[in-house]
Amino acid sequence: MKNIKKLTYAGLLTALAIVIPLTFGFLKIQAGPFSATLAAHVPLFIAMLLGPFAAVMVGAGSALGFLVSAPAVVAARAFMHTFVGLAGALLIRKGVSFSKVVIITAPIHAILEAIAVIPFGFTMYKVLVVVGVGSFLHHMVDGIIAFALVKALAKNLRLDLRKSTI
Repeated sequence: MKNIKKLTYAGLLTALAIVIPLTFGFLKIQAGPFSATLAAHVPLFIAMLLGPFAAVMVGAGSALGFLVSAPAVVAARAFMHTFVGLAGALLIRKGVSFSKVVIITAPIHAILEAIAVIPFGFTMYKVLVVVGVGSFLHHMVDGIIAFALVKALAKNLRLDLRKSTI
C-alpha cells in the first residue's frame, strides 16, 4: 500500500509539473534565455520527499510540459530539473532536512540550467548572469512556496511528507 500511495502522489505531481507551464503562462517572466514560471519547481521539490524515482519522474514531466508550451531552450533548462530532483531526493534520503536541500540544490540547479543554454549560442553574460542568477533566485522562491505547502499539508491533512511515512 505504501508504494501505491507514493506512485499515486508521484503521478499527481508529474501531472502538475506538466500542467503548470501550460496554464500558468500569465505568471511567467521572460528575459532572453531565462524564464520563470511561478511555482514551476514546487512539484519537483515535493517529489524529492517521495524519493529519487518520483523526483526524476516529475523532473521529466516538467521538461515535457515546457517542451509543449515553450521554446526548446526553456525545455532544455526544464530537463535539468530531473538531475536537481535526483540530487535533492538522495540528500533527503541521507537525512538532510528539506530546507537545507532547497539551499544546497539551488547552485546545482543554477549551474545546470546555465550549462543547458550554452549550445543555443547565448553570450556568457546571458548564460551566467541572466540564466544562472535568475535560476538561483527562482529556485529559492519556489523552495519557499514548496516548504510552506509541505508544512500546510502536514498540519491540515496530516500528510507529513517530511517524515516519508507514506
